[in-house]
Amino acid sequence: MAKTKVAKRPTRDEFVLEELGNQLTEAYHEESVIVLTVWGWEETVVGQIDQMDSRTGKVHMRQNGAITKVPFMDIMEVNYSRDY
Repeated sequence: MAKTKVAKRPTRDEFVLEELGNQLTEAYHEESVIVLTVWGWEETVVGQIDQMDSRTGKVHMRQNGAITKVPFMDIMEVNYSRDY
């Protein structure tokens, strides 16, 4: 039985990852509503950052009381929401 081939997450250099981290930190401190484009997820994640867990490497996004945990390494893009 052959394994199905899964596309690998694109590799990014340390400068891109550092910039993403800076954007997330800024949005966290400003309590901004942001839109995350996440690798392998069909839909974007919209909300405010509730917590950034360095132990698990996940960003906890809060919207309407629900928490979505997004792995930092899967975040491809951070944008500010114009709708909120």
